[in-house]
Amino acid sequence: MANGSVKRMAETQPAARGSEDFTAETSRATMERACARAGLDPQGAELIRLGENAVYRLREPVIVRVSRTLAYLADVRKEVAVSRWLAEIDFPAIRALRIEQPCIIADHAVTFWESLTDVEDYGTPADVAELLVKLHELDAPAGALGLKPLDPFSRVERRINSNGWFTPEDDEYLRSRLVKLREAYSGLSFSLSSGVIHGDASVGNVIRDREGHPKLIDLDGVAIGPREWDLVLTALYYERFGWHTREEYEAFAQIYGFDVMAWDGYTVLADIREFLMVTWLSQKAAQDERVAAEVRKRIDDLKSGATGLRNWEPY
Repeated sequence: MANGSVKRMAETQPAARGSEDFTAETSRATMERACARAGLDPQGAELIRLGENAVYRLREPVIVRVSRTLAYLADVRKEVAVSRWLAEIDFPAIRALRIEQPCIIADHAVTFWESLTDVEDYGTPADVAELLVKLHELDAPAGALGLKPLDPFSRVERRINSNGWFTPEDDEYLRSRLVKLREAYSGLSFSLSSGVIHGDASVGNVIRDREGHPKLIDLDGVAIGPREWDLVLTALYYERFGWHTREEYEAFAQIYGFDVMAWDGYTVLADIREFLMVTWLSQKAAQDERVAAEVRKRIDDLKSGATGLRNWEPY
């Protein structure tokens, strides 16, 4: 691991470009350059996720995150700041290494994190609820973290604009649906108070550490917003995809103390999260035939308006 001294790793920031060439190969090359600058050994690094970020686990207990584009550099910086704050108050979340971050390599921002475990051991819906109860009780220090009001659609237009895989019909449909979802969201009246939220809360962003304790990861979406936004993914995974059982969802709602499915705005938030799941996954469609088939299925399902359980594969 890098020594305790602060290393200066920033470069002059270039303009962000398209992200269609963000692959396992290109992200690995970026990761290796960043590790060399940070004094870390990238040999044998394991790619554990490729999405909005490429996430690598080094042989030493370090996680490296490579951003898809510099368009989200502000969120990367916020993620590190949020991690520092949560560490100060001993909140159960992933910790950024104590080196100057992020490291800018060409069109990507790279960050370095303590590895919680050697193999992904994801939390349960009950773990998610317990962490959200604690998170939603927090008051962020004024002005120090750069937290902004939640914009659920902040990355959608870029995903559509930079994606050459979509057909013209796909493009037209997605843009039209985006307009309708924006309008529906603007008309919502929330039941819970607004405050600090994770922004992408689900079992996929809760990891059990080596001692079995659940910790929040992926902090780049932390914002100030309606608490319902942090509850909807768990409900959606149960109600529309069958990825959680009824018992798991009921435990989640009971622990948190609010059933978001009973709120009259649930369907709107669920529709928005479904739409975001499609545009997020579409970023990998051009490089992976299996992903392309999944995105095609998802778009067709959205177009059909069919109700009932979706036959979507988790990613």
